[in-house]
Amino acid sequence: MLLDLIELILDLVFDGIERLIDSFYTSERLGTYGERMIEKMLKKLDRSGKKGTILKNVYLPKEEGGTTEVDLLYITQKGIFVFESKNYSGWIFGNSKDLYWTQSLGKRKKNRFYDPIKQNETHMKCLAHHLWREVPMFSLVVFSERCELKNVTFDPEKARVLKRGELGRVMCELWDAAPDALTEAEISDIVTALTPLTEVDETVKKAHVEAIREEMAKHDPVCPRCGAKLVLRTAKKGANAGEQFYGCSRFPKCRYVQKNRTRD
Repeated sequence: MLLDLIELILDLVFDGIERLIDSFYTSERLGTYGERMIEKMLKKLDRSGKKGTILKNVYLPKEEGGTTEVDLLYITQKGIFVFESKNYSGWIFGNSKDLYWTQSLGKRKKNRFYDPIKQNETHMKCLAHHLWREVPMFSLVVFSERCELKNVTFDPEKARVLKRGELGRVMCELWDAAPDALTEAEISDIVTALTPLTEVDETVKKAHVEAIREEMAKHDPVCPRCGAKLVLRTAKKGANAGEQFYGCSRFPKCRYVQKNRTRD
């Protein structure tokens, strides 16, 4: 009981610290911090008999070449829980039909990022291809407590999108609803097969980062009139109020606009 109280107090302290770390951490360090916090919460499940093996930063080979990096895998008797960690702040908008989601950090600053549900679908596809047998998989996209999921929709049968504070509850729900699927020996075999993929050299990591940059460049819209970047905006007035569109970043010098086709 005392240990649980101490952990509760520590969790509250950590939540407070989280709201201050944006100013001190690079995006890479923020990502690592988010994965560490998920790992910490998963280890708490051990006390209730929900045990598993954690693997972080797993570089899975893709059929077409290159790799895809899984933030964290939790390999258990129920199957494999596949985590995509998004340690973001601000307001988050998006749904499983969008190619990109949006992070809003105020009226004038918006960042796009690839749909994390689709990202995890790729992870699970590559994972299934790499393993020698069918294994139940559970997709979880975990955001930090520093953000607010303003307009995020998803199919809970295919993936769960949640904030880190909800992780314990969601894990218990998924665990209790799923039948046992793997023996201890099978879990050990899967861990043995995947562990080498967490130990790749810097060349593989750099190639992975470069591939992500190239893919993002393909989808970055450019103004056909002046060549400047198109910026995702939201109409505030008129018949299209509330709808998102792309406008030239050189506005008002260039007034080109384009429909946001990722929502079609």
